[in-house]
Amino acid sequence: MYNNIFAKKFKISLPLWTIIAPVFGIMTLGVNSDAENISTFLSIFFGVALIICVLAAVHHAEVIAHKVGEPFGTIILALAITVIEVSLIVSLMLSESNDEPSTLARDTVFAAIMVIITGIIGICLLVGSYRYREQSFIKKGVSTALTTLVAIAVLTLVLPNYTTSDVEGVYSNSQLIFVAIISLVLYGGFIMVQTIRHREFFLSQQEIESQVKKQKLSEIERAEIEIHGEIPNLKTTLISLVLLFMALVVVVLLSKKLSPTIEEIVYTMGAPKSLVGIIIALVILLPEGLAAYRAARMDRIQTSLNLALGSALASIGLTIPAVAIVCYFSDMKVTLGIDAKSTVLLILSLFVVSLSLNSGKTNIQKGVVLLVIFAAYLFLTVVP
Repeated sequence: MYNNIFAKKFKISLPLWTIIAPVFGIMTLGVNSDAENISTFLSIFFGVALIICVLAAVHHAEVIAHKVGEPFGTIILALAITVIEVSLIVSLMLSESNDEPSTLARDTVFAAIMVIITGIIGICLLVGSYRYREQSFIKKGVSTALTTLVAIAVLTLVLPNYTTSDVEGVYSNSQLIFVAIISLVLYGGFIMVQTIRHREFFLSQQEIESQVKKQKLSEIERAEIEIHGEIPNLKTTLISLVLLFMALVVVVLLSKKLSPTIEEIVYTMGAPKSLVGIIIALVILLPEGLAAYRAARMDRIQTSLNLALGSALASIGLTIPAVAIVCYFSDMKVTLGIDAKSTVLLILSLFVVSLSLNSGKTNIQKGVVLLVIFAAYLFLTVVP
């Protein structure tokens, strides 16, 4: 129990700063600023507010995950961030005024996938293996996620370059609707397997062992109490859910406020504009990345992989259908096909991460290899 007024008077077991941070972040959104010309002081102010809200979001996500158990906790965080990310992409697409097919959805989805499967997973494997030498996870669950990810990534980002109904890289309306439907089918099928049909594939070894040892408590309570301590009450969980949503809204909207400043920095560096999408994707994925990193440090690599792979699937499975709906009703065109260099990097990343997670155990070299690919992706984006 925390020693603050909310804990004492309202039985809300949360650190005071995690309650104040999202409220403070919402207040910063009301600060008047010229979107095209934010002062250095305001940029720093927004940046500090953004980082505080990211840290608060991670804490609230862990509270919720602790209450509902795995894999539901990781799904909540992945879906919350992805829904807000999709809203941001759609709003930016609708504000574009040029007649060329929009590349925003493609660039964002591709950046998110590369950040997750090479950056976040690479860091988790490296840190976890450095501390514990080897970490174990259930191969069946990870294999299911990777199989779905390979299919959905190739169908949405690579195949459009080889269709002939429209220009290269662009799906026709009927093709886009079809791809949107199969994206939902693939993602929905994965969620069903993860939460209902084969939920045991996504539980950590510690959770499974504790289920065998403890007989009087429910299966998730046994695991969670052994690993984390006392489960939070319902009131604390509901407050955390609201504060998590508030914090994620602040993260996305402050990222949008800071994007002109980021674009100016990128322009000054002489780097391609696509670097802006990577930077914004990195900021938006910070809550998931930090949650996955902390889970790996606590020897919960299964939770880290659930977060990372689930987020990558949600990023495609929800973004593409949303984009398809917008294009259908607004008569917009969208480019989904990535270029040859990006295709090589995507296939290499999917191949290596599949090999790295094929044995059910991690080691430090697998993390190093994935981070090297991530570094190559970043470098080749800046120096194409």
